Amino acid sequence: MGNEVGSEWIRLIVGAVIALAFASLNALFLVWLERKVAGHIQLRPGPKEVGPFGLLQTIADALKLVGKELITPSAADKKLFVIAPVLIFMPVLVGFLVLPFAPELIIRDMNLGVLLIFAFSTFSVLAILAGGWSSNNKYALLGAIRSVAQNVAYEIPLLLTVMSVVLMVNSLRFSEIVQAQGHIWFIFLQPVAGLIYLISATAETNRAPFDIPEAESELVAGFHTEYSGMRFGLFFLAEYTNMFIVSAVATSLFFGGWHGPFGFDMKIPGIVWFMLKTYFLIFVIMWVRWTFPRIRFDQLMNFSWKFMIPVSLANLLVTAVVLKFI
Repeated sequence: MGNEVGSEWIRLIVGAVIALAFASLNALFLVWLERKVAGHIQLRPGPKEVGPFGLLQTIADALKLVGKELITPSAADKKLFVIAPVLIFMPVLVGFLVLPFAPELIIRDMNLGVLLIFAFSTFSVLAILAGGWSSNNKYALLGAIRSVAQNVAYEIPLLLTVMSVVLMVNSLRFSEIVQAQGHIWFIFLQPVAGLIYLISATAETNRAPFDIPEAESELVAGFHTEYSGMRFGLFFLAEYTNMFIVSAVATSLFFGGWHGPFGFDMKIPGIVWFMLKTYFLIFVIMWVRWTFPRIRFDQLMNFSWKFMIPVSLANLLVTAVVLKFI
């Protein structure tokens, strides 16, 4: 019994270390990718001087952030100000523990894996609120308050769409949800839920056109206005890691996870399918950012409360009725 507990702890620790290393490398890659996507969409070259195709530009920027002074405003709540960047990043790592990269690549296949990810995602809102409040800066506080309102509004349709999938599989275990999509992906059975999930996930990660908490034209930099150096960097590291998490969850819930299209795996490893779908969804999120303008805050809230929530609720009810009779 003791050996089993010890091996389980070793497995979790090793998984957490791998997840931390992957999150760091993934964020560096996604920053470079976003600059390239933005450059092509807006007919600009993007980074190209530092390393081949500008691949080392993000590393240079990270080294610059490491070398910058960590400034704490004199009127700030110093303990909360320091804790906020760490608080926003640490819960992100929990998501990697239950994500089904492949049948043999799940660190912990929990029977409440879906619930675990969404439970820990709420820490991001608390960290943003803590950072904005502790900064003692009105722009930062406004950005933090906007983030809380936005996350509350879009968490509801997000969870309602996830429940539509959970009802179909009758399980909260990611591996069982992916296995149920061996022949047909749920995006074809639940297209409305899939679309609402992607829109809500974009809003949850504070990405444009829903980047109201950071609105540079109104709030300087929003909730992280007073942060410098790697404290500032941790907020963006968490943002890009959250992008990967929500895209990976969408891949698992709607796009077949490690399965190929229509059951044709074509001898390609499951993790390759999983990563291709996840990074394609990340590309779509980036594409949306550099295509649509930022919407007003009242439009953002009305869109969720007056449209997204009623539609997602109706979709859940229709799903329940269809499953009852079929």
